[in-house]
Amino acid sequence: MSEQPWGRVDDAGAVFVRTADGEHKVGEWLAGDRSEGLAYYQRRYASLTVDVDLLEHRLKDAGLAPDEAMAKIGKLRTQVDDPTCVGDLSALRARLDALVAAVDQQRSAREAERTASRERAKALREDLVTEAEGLADSTHWKASGERFRAIVEEWKHLPHVERSFEQQLWKRLSHARAAFEKRRRAWFAERDAKREEAAVVKEKLIKEAEGIAESTDWTATAAQFRGLMTRWKAAGQAPRGADDELWQRFKAAQDRFFAARSAAFTERDAGLADNLAAKLALATEAEKLLPVQDPAAARAALRKIQDKWAEIGHVPRSDRDAIEKRLQAVEQAVRDTEETRWRRSNPEARARATATLEQLTKSIGKLEKQLSAAQEKGDTSGAKKTQEAIDARREWMAQAEQSLAEFSP
Repeated sequence: MSEQPWGRVDDAGAVFVRTADGEHKVGEWLAGDRSEGLAYYQRRYASLTVDVDLLEHRLKDAGLAPDEAMAKIGKLRTQVDDPTCVGDLSALRARLDALVAAVDQQRSAREAERTASRERAKALREDLVTEAEGLADSTHWKASGERFRAIVEEWKHLPHVERSFEQQLWKRLSHARAAFEKRRRAWFAERDAKREEAAVVKEKLIKEAEGIAESTDWTATAAQFRGLMTRWKAAGQAPRGADDELWQRFKAAQDRFFAARSAAFTERDAGLADNLAAKLALATEAEKLLPVQDPAAARAALRKIQDKWAEIGHVPRSDRDAIEKRLQAVEQAVRDTEETRWRRSNPEARARATATLEQLTKSIGKLEKQLSAAQEKGDTSGAKKTQEAIDARREWMAQAEQSLAEFSP
């Protein structure tokens, strides 16, 4: 008989395995030496051990789903419980039990991860719905519309959650998107209506502009065109494409008038060269009155210059402001001189200045007597205050004397 710690082959060729429950027949060996038969059944045990090793590795690497792992464990447990090999079956059974525990732990971990993933998906979906509801009142039509489309795409790629919960959130998202689209369509419809109205108004303005484009009443018509331009801007934008065409028609009428006006002014200015030369001479003559020594004589001379100036008439527009400023500067200088002379000869102002000077003189005289009395009494503090009052009034008196000196005798 051949045997070893985990099994034996009896004289009849029966093969037994030893377990904690006793011996169990696992097969027969009738082909030869019994030790070879025992080795054969031990190799079958080794092969079963390799299968357990592989299963442990696959579970450790998380490369096997729990249900598939349990199926394989079941097959291996069947081979252990109904053995056809010789070896430490208790050790294999313990390892399989450990694998079952590992699978249960992995299943729990996966379930926890799925639960966490669902919770994350819920939160992400709720965030998308909240953002969509916030966009429902937006007036940034293009950017918000693009964001709504992106939200829907993000929604499609998120993991699914409970059907009822997901349907409720989708209903809110759809409502927000529908509200936004309704407002957007209403806004564009209103905008298009306003643009059509603007097109009608601008057609009328074009007809008005074309009606006055040939006018030669330059001042009045230029004012009319300015009014038309104000109304054109207030009309708003016409439909895209039409607005540019309308503007070109309006501008053509406007340009036609202003080009004719510019040509007329150029022709007119060419005939005003003699007027400009005459006014330049008068401006030079007026400037010789400066600085003004005798306001009355300067005023008389200036009046003659002004009369000649008015008789000459217009000068070219490009020179008008410059030449007018030269004469205006002389006129202002004469006025300033006259005003200064009048202030100096004003009897009321002279009387006020004289009265002020006399009042200060009397005040100083009284204070000087008070100062002498304080000094005689040895009142140092009183004497100091009185002297300060005297000094202040003397400064005022000097100013009053200067003011009085400015008046003409």
